[in-house]
Amino acid sequence: VQLQASGGGLVQAGGSLRLSCAASGSIFNIGAMGWYRQVPGKQRELVASITSYGSTFYDDSVKGRFTISRDNAKNTVYLQMNSLKPEDTAVYYCTARTSVTNSYWGQGTKVTVSS
Repeated sequence: VQLQASGGGLVQAGGSLRLSCAASGSIFNIGAMGWYRQVPGKQRELVASITSYGSTFYDDSVKGRFTISRDNAKNTVYLQMNSLKPEDTAVYYCTARTSVTNSYWGQGTKVTVSS
């Protein structure tokens, strides 16, 4: 499975960005997909995830501001980020799980929110 993330960039606080992550390759086994983020010196943290049936999870820090969705026909997961804050600045990685023990990662897309 290959994951190609896009949509990062520079935005002012209060602005919006939409991240996309397209999966290709052996996609028939993909179950849950999600977005993590990482800042230098800190561990990668889960931002949001979505199962193949559409059940979602959000970290408390993004609830009410971010929305995760997926288009199974396009094998793509999205992260709509609204009301962005400087503390949302990070490299965002998409992930796709094909089994309990097997996950794939995208290359990361940088999001910078200026104050």
